Amino acid sequence: MSVLRIDVGRPGAEVLAWSRELVEPALRGAVDRLPAPARRITGYHFGWHDEHGEPDTGPDQAGRGGAGKAFRSALVLLSAQAAGGTAAQAMPAACAIELVHNFSLLHDDVMDGDLTRRHRPAGWVVFGVGPAILAGDALLTLAFDVLAGASQPGGPGGTVQALSSVLYQLVDGQSADLSFEERDEVGLAECVRMAEGKTGALIGGACRLGCLAGGGNRDQADRLSGFGRHVGLAFQFVDDLLGIWGDPAVTGKPVYADLLRRKKSAPVVAALNSGTPQGQRLRELYRGGAVLSEAELENAAALIESAGGRTWAEEQAQQHLTQGLACLVDAGLSAPARHELENLARIAVHRDR
Repeated sequence: MSVLRIDVGRPGAEVLAWSRELVEPALRGAVDRLPAPARRITGYHFGWHDEHGEPDTGPDQAGRGGAGKAFRSALVLLSAQAAGGTAAQAMPAACAIELVHNFSLLHDDVMDGDLTRRHRPAGWVVFGVGPAILAGDALLTLAFDVLAGASQPGGPGGTVQALSSVLYQLVDGQSADLSFEERDEVGLAECVRMAEGKTGALIGGACRLGCLAGGGNRDQADRLSGFGRHVGLAFQFVDDLLGIWGDPAVTGKPVYADLLRRKKSAPVVAALNSGTPQGQRLRELYRGGAVLSEAELENAAALIESAGGRTWAEEQAQQHLTQGLACLVDAGLSAPARHELENLARIAVHRDR
């Protein structure tokens, strides 16, 4: 008797490793085209070199990856395959998405004052604010250069325009995130809209670019983009949870890093809008001007949890994961790439870094 074989694709971790192996050589080749100062900073930021430009083979090198690294480029490659194309066709788009993502990280670390990135000092800490900003600018310019020079189905114009749209949304989301730090009142709905721009747009855009590069039709591009947007929101909610309760040894960031800056991340905003006594005490703590002590940071985390902020963010992550997976149903996508997209989405939500 024959046995029906259901192809569920490769596990998410295996897909990430595959993506890194394929994309990193192209990424290195692109970065090598940058002027020497920008090349040195970005090589450090990517974890390829130390601050002196020497290959970095430190004992924690392997820990600088995780679900975040190569996640977006893996979505590009898989979306191209799901639409009937090949990973090779989508390589310029995958490279461009990684460049844009890392442009945003270099700038985010400056804007947020984050001292560490991937278990070592952030680029601006090592090289200075101005050089780090310029290196980020160089990565953004390089991303469009890579796309513009690519030969793709229908020409590169579609992917360039799609990436431009993503960047407008990303900047808008980041602007909203910064404005939240200056405001006493932030609503849950606008917190979600901020996350849609800051994170959902780029991850949705990665899927759209991959689909376009792979020759997919408009309906497939829309569905894949919707999948990516929901997964991006889930990814951001998990990031917000890790920013408070993540293990510093795993995340590479100090304990309670977001609370120290009084950042209004999703769990915080949910707690502040909970109408509970704990939420009110958190509001009073956040309104203070002095640097929060270790005891106050621990108290803030406890208040957020008891006010329901942690549970709300966890539930939101799961809901958006479910909604994202639903976008892939009946989209005419090829397997096993569709199954691997699903696996990748799950590993992005169920992660510890």
